[in-house]
Amino acid sequence: MTLGNIQLAAGAALAPMAGFTDAAQRRLAAKFGASFTISEMVSAKALTLGDKKSPKLIYNGENCAPYGVQLFGAEPETMAQAARLIETYSFDFYDINMGCPAPKIVGSGAGSALMKTPALGGEIAKAVVNAAGSRPVTVKMRIGWDAEHITAVELAKRCEDAGVALLAVHGRTREEMYRPGLHTDIIAQVKAAVKIPVLANGDIETPLDAKQLMEQTGCDGVMVGRGALGAPWLFTQIKAMLEQTEIPAAPCLSERMNLLRQQIRDMVEEKGEYVAMSQARSSAVYYMKGLHHAPALRRACGTLKTLDDLEVLIRQVLEENPDI
Repeated sequence: MTLGNIQLAAGAALAPMAGFTDAAQRRLAAKFGASFTISEMVSAKALTLGDKKSPKLIYNGENCAPYGVQLFGAEPETMAQAARLIETYSFDFYDINMGCPAPKIVGSGAGSALMKTPALGGEIAKAVVNAAGSRPVTVKMRIGWDAEHITAVELAKRCEDAGVALLAVHGRTREEMYRPGLHTDIIAQVKAAVKIPVLANGDIETPLDAKQLMEQTGCDGVMVGRGALGAPWLFTQIKAMLEQTEIPAAPCLSERMNLLRQQIRDMVEEKGEYVAMSQARSSAVYYMKGLHHAPALRRACGTLKTLDDLEVLIRQVLEENPDI
């Protein structure tokens, strides 16, 4: 599969997730075989107003997978201006956020609010494509705003006409947020309606989930979000499934804790201990999934302030879970 002029390796892509997919998380996903990664969402308006924090979200460091920067906004010209402002940064493609359900984002008309106005979504896509130069543009969307506004097919066609190179479709409306159940039939309709690659997204926690979602939708691949947090080896497993080779087992607990240690130390190196540890608490919680005394361990994650605290937590995990 290709993304514009980029040849993608077999495997699942890492979905962009605010507060989670920083450079350390992306690096870890790429190491385990993610086909590509995308930044946390970056405000186009903030970039055009000279915000000093937004460019920090774009920093990628060394990453062995193609990397995209995700922009969000509701004004075509602002999105185009932001795309031009970051053209000298090191990344491989642009991504447009048309799927975020957060009230703060949709309240500005951006994210999944664009599912209500496919024509505007198409104009934004065209503006970014025109500003992107030789870099490809992708779009992450939902299937609609609510049950009365299932607009994914229309928006997908408009994005394709605008020159977008790839679409990723989360199989829920904004109203459904992250409630159980995906509308795989609508993702399949999107895939059938366009000629560009389409990735299916939502509820993938195992290689079998990925296989079934591809079979149900006919999509070219999958994009994995929360299912890979605390479990980056899922990318290796999905890659093996797609290549029809033996699917490796999940690493043992001590190896999992080493991955947690590596991820958070990378965060500290890039952001400083104070900032990184406050953000690392949420990431650490996902590594506690399936462990004995998981509720207490998750509470302990919420108290992390230093790397020494992390080592205390890891010792506690290993002591309380000797049989995992």
